Amino acid sequence: MQVLRRRRRRLLVLTGLAALVLAASGGPTAVADPQRGDPLQRQVDAIHDTGVVGVSAEVTSPGTRAVARAGVAARGTRRPMPRDGRFRIGSATKTFTATVVLQLVGEGRMSLEDTVERWLPGAVGGDGGSVTVRQLLQHTSGIPEVLPEVAALNSADGYLAERFRTYTPQELVGLAMGRAEDVSAEAAWSYSNTNYILAAMIIHEVTGRSWGREVEDRIIRPLGLSGTSTPGTSPFIPGPHARAYAAFGAGIGAGAGEGTDAGTAAGAGAGAGAGAGTGIDVTALNTSMAVGSGAVISTTHDLGRFYAALLGGRLLEPAELDEMTATVAAPEMGVRYGLGLGEIPLSCGGTYFGHPGELLGYRTWAGITRDGARTAVVYATSDGGPDTQRAMRALVEQELCGAAAPGK
Repeated sequence: MQVLRRRRRRLLVLTGLAALVLAASGGPTAVADPQRGDPLQRQVDAIHDTGVVGVSAEVTSPGTRAVARAGVAARGTRRPMPRDGRFRIGSATKTFTATVVLQLVGEGRMSLEDTVERWLPGAVGGDGGSVTVRQLLQHTSGIPEVLPEVAALNSADGYLAERFRTYTPQELVGLAMGRAEDVSAEAAWSYSNTNYILAAMIIHEVTGRSWGREVEDRIIRPLGLSGTSTPGTSPFIPGPHARAYAAFGAGIGAGAGEGTDAGTAAGAGAGAGAGAGTGIDVTALNTSMAVGSGAVISTTHDLGRFYAALLGGRLLEPAELDEMTATVAAPEMGVRYGLGLGEIPLSCGGTYFGHPGELLGYRTWAGITRDGARTAVVYATSDGGPDTQRAMRALVEQELCGAAAPGK
């Protein structure tokens, strides 16, 4: 099947694209809304029972689409979680960024073995300049995490004071490197959002266009992901979405605190006032601190379609997809990690690919069988805790274990 990609810097008008995407998807799909007692609905209810405000999940396989929801879209209301609601996908953004880098590699415009210093002279300095693009995408660079330096992500007071602040990528890298003790090109696996901020900067240097523009032109538009966007510095989520809440008590986790969130215009002044057990409303946020690493907005449906297209070979040539799915041990996450994509064991045997994401008040888990045929995507609003993450992973496992030959 023809790979969907951009080979020129200017936007190409692909008049036959809609037909190509429809053919690749196998035509229209039936949408099923599970009833109480349905296995998918039970799993969604179990996630809701861990204390989050709202949950929504979607599972797709050829010709079918099942959706389940629980909880409410906003605390203190009876509004249900929106169908096809938009949310911050957090570190699932990293798969988008890695896909763009690998497309550029396939086009011969850069190499995975290029150093950071080649594209960004002096950006990291010292031994960090010898870190390769591969090591950035694989989290083996040793470059430190920047998010502890971002006040809006670390306390309620910081959020209220700086939720609309704009960061430049260069500023973020400088903040991260100020925390560096010793960057080594032979570092062990260690999760760092700074890696993907640097990857976004390299995309800009290679193409002459912003990370967001490249993601939109190479992935979002070709696949027709109408609910997906890169927000730039806008602090708002366009379209229907649930509110987000954060208590800030747990801080930002290394393996999950990869993103940020945004809200509607109505929520711009709503970030005050604590609620029992779920913290304050954090829906409005300028996510410039998460460029390349956690800023994409999407829906469960679009996210499933993206992963299906990726693993189905419609975004990368076989050589680049092989690079992405070649994994190393990632002890912090309890999985194996490739280039912007995790390989996660299934309790029924075999593995699947995907990526978790966690933002202020939004967390998601997206999984796809190795053949790209079946997807499971779930997101929840408000912080939750370890029980929430376990319940979300259990939902994805249950749904993907039902697929044919998951370890194939």
